[in-house]
Amino acid sequence: MMRFSTLIKHPADWMTGGNVDNSIVLTSRIRLARNLAHHPFPGWARKEQRQEVMGLLQPAVESLSVMKDCFSKQLSDLDSVHKQVMVERHLISREHAARGEGSAAVIERRQSFAIMINEEDHLRMQAIRPGLDLQQAFSTLSDLDDKLADEVEYAFDGRLGYLTTCPTNLGTGMRASAMLHLPALVLSDQIGQVLQAVNKIGLAVRGIFGEGSESLGHLFQISNQSTLGESEQEILDRLIRVISQVEKNERYAREKLLEEDPDMVRDKVGRAYGMLRHAWLISSKEALEHVSMIRLGVDLGAFPEDTARICDELLMDIQPAHLQLHSGRKLSPEERDVIRGEIVRSRLQSLEAPDTGSLENQNNGEIPPPDLGLA
Repeated sequence: MMRFSTLIKHPADWMTGGNVDNSIVLTSRIRLARNLAHHPFPGWARKEQRQEVMGLLQPAVESLSVMKDCFSKQLSDLDSVHKQVMVERHLISREHAARGEGSAAVIERRQSFAIMINEEDHLRMQAIRPGLDLQQAFSTLSDLDDKLADEVEYAFDGRLGYLTTCPTNLGTGMRASAMLHLPALVLSDQIGQVLQAVNKIGLAVRGIFGEGSESLGHLFQISNQSTLGESEQEILDRLIRVISQVEKNERYAREKLLEEDPDMVRDKVGRAYGMLRHAWLISSKEALEHVSMIRLGVDLGAFPEDTARICDELLMDIQPAHLQLHSGRKLSPEERDVIRGEIVRSRLQSLEAPDTGSLENQNNGEIPPPDLGLA
């Protein structure tokens, strides 16, 4: 089995884009909720019953070929910092991190698959891929799900589909989502209109860490809300269509900003560069906002393309638990701000000032208007 230190030593492909375009759609994630037949669901189970389910599921997941050399641990064997690091890496949920005996996490060595045992349901399985690649994420996770179904019996009803703790997950048990970087829609004050349109057609919009979290660094998570009465493919098709349209709206907003207010864009990108290159104390929220502007600058040609990878790594590495793991000790908020500043300055020390001449609209034709209806 893989050690925790080995797991987090290198960022996953989905964190840094791999070889796909992730300038707007950073990642695609599919999550499946499953429960075992003839066993009480986690919220109603006694500790002994939860441990029994964990004893059945953990070795079954570990035995899957895709999980060779995986990381596998009971949560009661991990300290709070290790669990929070996995939350920050989107490998387990905040709710799962709060659980103790009878819960476990099994994570594929490249972090493309992560399995939570005894979270809200007996199984919460996820696949993450870089860019807009929901179809492939679903295909690979569905294959894993089928193989696991050969080993254990799922709680399934012919009329309702997969039975889950929360009624909103009944049916397919699937949540599909994408993480989008939408700074231009925020700067142009269009984000509210776009997100309202997304909500009207039955999709959910959340912050960087999912339900109940705020949007930081202009990052938004868009996902399906209903899982009953539709097939997985119908859910995916609608979500892909909407996310593609939001991506077009963001692209349009970036072009429009350069056309109408290039000085504002230069100022935002230049200030972000100055702050990150020279700040000695910087909070997580402030750092994420500035990293977002650097990332935008990369897409607009103000910085070399490989700067995007540095930004994507920083999105994880400047989070509080990552800083504590890096330091090897518990840190006060003030100490975290100091170390965060050190890490950011170090990573960006060779980054030259932005090429402000590139921050002007290159589109010589008419910019097509966005479709805010998202039909």
